[in-house]
Amino acid sequence: MAKRAVHRRARKILGEEPVALVWCEIHRPIPAPPKEVHRAAGKGRLKPGHHWLLYVGAVVFFFVVVPMMLIDKLGARLGPRPRRTHGSQGQPQAERTTRRSAYDRERARDGRQDPVNGVFDGDWHKTAGQLLLRWYGHSPNPKRLVVLARDRVCIATSPRRRLSPTKADDFRTFAEFPLDQVRVEGEAGQPRGFATFRLCFADGSWLEVGRLAEPDDADHFLRTVGG
Repeated sequence: MAKRAVHRRARKILGEEPVALVWCEIHRPIPAPPKEVHRAAGKGRLKPGHHWLLYVGAVVFFFVVVPMMLIDKLGARLGPRPRRTHGSQGQPQAERTTRRSAYDRERARDGRQDPVNGVFDGDWHKTAGQLLLRWYGHSPNPKRLVVLARDRVCIATSPRRRLSPTKADDFRTFAEFPLDQVRVEGEAGQPRGFATFRLCFADGSWLEVGRLAEPDDADHFLRTVGG
């Protein structure tokens, strides 16, 4: 479970003991909003920040791994040519290519049918869309704490680029909705690591989140909203 510091901070923000809480993330990339909508919202960040180790890894990949791959490939080309195969031996490769092409076409068709990638309902002018437009504006860290109180739902974040969900005690609320304006929908018993839930707003919009941290907190949260 999240440690006492997290619950103590949540209790201080709410002024009461939280009913349930869980750290979560937008588990898919936020789709690109229309330029005029993004501009009207202040052109806020639409992606989480990255830790410096990611940039170090990218540098190592491009300046060490890629040259080694090119040298290896060049050496293979200069080596003895393999004998060509004829007849039925070439058929499996052709079948794989055909299946791959069909798979790519299927994915492209799915992408056209779901331009918002299942992240939200698709209306940038409603509550969920407006919340997405400022989701990363309060912190580059992808994690957000959703806290259920008796009469409202709060969404909080820490200003730190990195945090431990069990120890974070500097988070602050950046969005708050009374229970007559939001409903949390989720099913208990979802596979750990794949569990999601939705924030469903009174105007018909919804936002889905996942990557729930701290399994015990996630299980309790989903049991609470699913009951």
